[in-house]
Amino acid sequence: MTNTIDNSIAKSYIGKVNIASDLSKENDVKLKEQTDKFEAFFIKKVLDVSMKNDNPLFGKSAGDGIYHSMYNDAISESMGGKFGLSQILFNFLKQKG
Repeated sequence: MTNTIDNSIAKSYIGKVNIASDLSKENDVKLKEQTDKFEAFFIKKVLDVSMKNDNPLFGKSAGDGIYHSMYNDAISESMGGKFGLSQILFNFLKQKG
């Protein structure tokens, strides 16, 4: 007579743990993307305020505002996720669950 162990319950539990960890990783990736986007938004607002060019010595053309806005967008998107605010916000939100 051989003793066999029924591990079907253990296997089903392990499957659920792996699915939960995969969902957690997917949620972490999505949360990190959103915190990076928030950081880019924050940097753009800082650039918009700090890089105003209201110098009366130089004339303004119609496209200056659009050009400066696009420039600030490009700078902020490239810096998003690298400034440090994103990681702090990610860690805070991750702890709060």
